[in-house]
Amino acid sequence: MKLLLKGGRLVDPASGRDETVDIQILDGRIERIAGSISLPKGFEEIDLRGKIVAPGFIDMHVHLREPGYEHKETIESGCRSAAAGGFTAVCCMPNTNPAIDDESVARYVHEKGKSVCDGIVDVYPIGAATKGRKGTELAPMAELAQAGAVGFSDDGSPIASAEIMRRALEYSSMYGVPIIQHAEEPTMTLDGCMNEGVTSTRLGILGIPPIAEELMVARDIILLGYVPKARYHVAHISTKGALRHVRKAKSDGMNITCEVTPHHFTLEEDVVASFDTNTKMNPPLRTKEDVAAMKEGLRDGTIDVIATDHAPHTIDEKEVEYTQAPFGIVGLETSVGLCVTELVQKKVLTMMQLIQKLSTNPRRILSLPPIKFSEGEIANITLLDPDLVWSVNLALLRSKSKNSPFNGYRLKGKAIGIINNGKVLFS
Repeated sequence: MKLLLKGGRLVDPASGRDETVDIQILDGRIERIAGSISLPKGFEEIDLRGKIVAPGFIDMHVHLREPGYEHKETIESGCRSAAAGGFTAVCCMPNTNPAIDDESVARYVHEKGKSVCDGIVDVYPIGAATKGRKGTELAPMAELAQAGAVGFSDDGSPIASAEIMRRALEYSSMYGVPIIQHAEEPTMTLDGCMNEGVTSTRLGILGIPPIAEELMVARDIILLGYVPKARYHVAHISTKGALRHVRKAKSDGMNITCEVTPHHFTLEEDVVASFDTNTKMNPPLRTKEDVAAMKEGLRDGTIDVIATDHAPHTIDEKEVEYTQAPFGIVGLETSVGLCVTELVQKKVLTMMQLIQKLSTNPRRILSLPPIKFSEGEIANITLLDPDLVWSVNLALLRSKSKNSPFNGYRLKGKAIGIINNGKVLFS
């Protein structure tokens, strides 16, 4: 690889740099960064004037479905979708079959990621917190951490037992990785399909009350206070009440972080009136006030990370009655466009702040090495065109599944390429 990235705007939260530079890359490493570099012999010049050069994006909440559900997605198709969306790394959640509750499954996921798509997308497993994700017995955390797990979660289900959560926090603290909680009090959400409120009553759909999320977050914060050396991360936060708990815990100096999905800061519960099963996800789409709270949480820094909760399902699985459809949507290829359109264009976040939540913060939370823009460092880069206007066409998604409510959405901002592990891919 011999590349000269010419005239791009380097936006790097780790160093605070926001400047137009040329970047010379040789054999996968940054050889030189300067205001102007003449094209060396044998190098390919990439004109990036008006484009953004950012540290490689990582999605810390992705369902790759393999092993066990390859009809929905595979590690290969998921990595192709991630690369197209501008991500150089993804974290695979453990609700596979078998669950990632064993060293062999964790190693399989980690190694399979290296063998697909020329290894341009790093795949990190999230180990199950409990055996089989059943919530009754801790998984072998030491073995999973040694096999490459960068966090522990029973995502898809909450860690409902307070005693199991306490033990999970204690043991995970030994390995410097977070417990990632799907915050839901399960006795309050049985058979629920959408946010509980006036809209669910009008539509005649059983609701999922926001208090179910808020209760679990509040309980876990109390437990975290009892195990202060642990690290706790709230997955796909969606309610203003839960966010209020996180904000207070942060102000008290607790080791707590959280993430939000693009659909939870973009869509409101009213879209469920279409009965399009692609509007069904867990946690569900919430109220206008909750959406506004998510944006404020991003603005004030309470929300650390933007993650997609990419959850592929086949057309047949989604083309059923709303109450019978599975939860979840794909999101890897629409994330950047939604972020730029909804957050940067509307001045919720600056480009620097957005990149921090897509790259710098998730790596810090997962104890992954930071990406550095300096000579001799590995080139791990996402290239972004902030002005590119495009329309979502589900038929063109690289994901094996097409379940998204954003078909036809007109967005501004798109990833145009990634560089990682000595490989380069331009969209």
